[in-house]
Amino acid sequence: MTPAQKNEAIEVLKGKFSQYSNFYITNTESLTVDQVSKLRRLCFEKNVEIKVAKNTLIKKALESFNDDKYAGIYESLNGVTALMFSDSPKEPALILSSFRKDNKLEKPVLKAALIDTDVFTGDNQLVELTKIKTKNEMIGEVIGLLQSPAKRVLAALLHHHESKEGATTEAPVAAE
Repeated sequence: MTPAQKNEAIEVLKGKFSQYSNFYITNTESLTVDQVSKLRRLCFEKNVEIKVAKNTLIKKALESFNDDKYAGIYESLNGVTALMFSDSPKEPALILSSFRKDNKLEKPVLKAALIDTDVFTGDNQLVELTKIKTKNEMIGEVIGLLQSPAKRVLAALLHHHESKEGATTEAPVAAE
């Protein structure tokens, strides 16, 4: 790779790191060409970009931002590295989990993930990453929580109104 090609690759990576606030670093070593193709196809279907790059180029691209949030990522840059970029914080984790399950494999291994400003390191974090709530899921929960008290008040008022209508109104009997 010529110095010009390296600089071009670094610029492409910088563009991806700027574009996405979530990315995963995985080890795809020992996957067959067919398995890598399946993984790429799965990523494409789920709007996740996957890119294989040299660790030194990834590190240079991240260092160019001069941002401490990437500090926990550098030690994960070893071996074969594939980057997964996504707008969704959990979609790459779901892809990795389902790919492993469907193919009865332990790879690709999660080396690290950056979700907004939080760094998750190690393959043991994969299950937790599948449980992250997306922005839309959190908005839905908040709306549900906000609607819940109003629904209870309306239900209580309706029940109260129905119980009044259903009650028989008998005139008191005059005492003789």
